[in-house]
Amino acid sequence: MGIKSFTGKRAKPQSSSGKIKVSDYMTRNLITFKPEQSIVEVVEVLVKKGISGGPVINHNNELVGIISEGDCLKELSDARYHNHPMEDVKVELHMIKNVETIDGEMNVFDAANKFLESKHRRFPILENGKLAGQISQSDILRAALELKGQTW
Repeated sequence: MGIKSFTGKRAKPQSSSGKIKVSDYMTRNLITFKPEQSIVEVVEVLVKKGISGGPVINHNNELVGIISEGDCLKELSDARYHNHPMEDVKVELHMIKNVETIDGEMNVFDAANKFLESKHRRFPILENGKLAGQISQSDILRAALELKGQTW
């Protein structure tokens, strides 16, 4: 006797050219940081705006890194331990430089899987080499709520 599955037939995921794209749900109005900013300035913005991190861009709006609460916490801890001032510590020394991005044309369902596989909280989206937006886990959840169980 074989094992029977009680799972119904699943809809096939839409291709990347499907109607429900990352670019439809990404945040375009981003809080960004510059490599030459101090970690103290970043912490002030993170706390004031209630965000957990953000993209770091150069003067040409090109993505050069990501700075997060964790990066800032590590530097705060190190500065306290070594008793050195934080005001001169720059973002470029503590940001993540190898940044994984998502294509704005990607299907939202595929992006959800990418979040699950990577454990990232956010992915930047580039258009023509410039920062165009960012998709977060909460953006994906918002898309799921708007679709209310439809095949996405």
